[in-house]
Amino acid sequence: MRLQKFLARAGVASRRKCETLITAGRVRVNGRVVTRLGTRVDPETERVEVDHRRVALKAARWLALHKPPGYACTRRDPSGRPTIYDLVPADAHHLPHLGRLDFMSEGLILLSNEGDLANRLLHPSAELDRTYVVELIEPVAADLPARLREGVALSDGPARARRARWVGGPGTRRPAVEIVLAEGRNREIRRMLARLEVTIRRLRRTSFGPIELGALAAGHSRDLTRAERAALERAACSRLARE
Repeated sequence: MRLQKFLARAGVASRRKCETLITAGRVRVNGRVVTRLGTRVDPETERVEVDHRRVALKAARWLALHKPPGYACTRRDPSGRPTIYDLVPADAHHLPHLGRLDFMSEGLILLSNEGDLANRLLHPSAELDRTYVVELIEPVAADLPARLREGVALSDGPARARRARWVGGPGTRRPAVEIVLAEGRNREIRRMLARLEVTIRRLRRTSFGPIELGALAAGHSRDLTRAERAALERAACSRLARE
């Protein structure tokens, strides 16, 4: 296993931060300072230390969290706002989150220490579906789903819904549209709908690839099942097969 991957899996820091620790000479393998990125270590037989403290490999873990509105997707918020790490169990605080939802959005967030798989899933070429249900404030044009599928010009390039359909049409008490995106650009849905002069009442992510939010209550989390973890691996492999 590459040293930086080992450190990230051990919960030391993000992969990038671990690379910085290595090049700064703060990591030892079997008592010797290692500064070369990509150095391979055997977690079973070799002793790895950071700043003279031994680190051990943590088991791979995947967590699904139902993020409520009013929580930031970060470990520490400069403004002191609540974060998603206030919601997960203490033994999961070392898990990085995959992507993010903005402060007032809600729904499914995945956390994991399996950095390689997480990076493959987040890569734009993976084209992993993310499904959202967006409640809107009238007036709303009946052709909104079609306009989202056709594409909207944004400052960082055109954005297009892979799929979009009404789940509570215009004229209902709470009109809502289901939107499926294949990328995770910053505040993409909010910017698309703002461009179309549509006001959002509530934005909730209901799935990330093959993982569904389901009945998981707001503010609660659960470990993924083996079948769900395998489904994520298949989703990542399907991208590699297309390349």
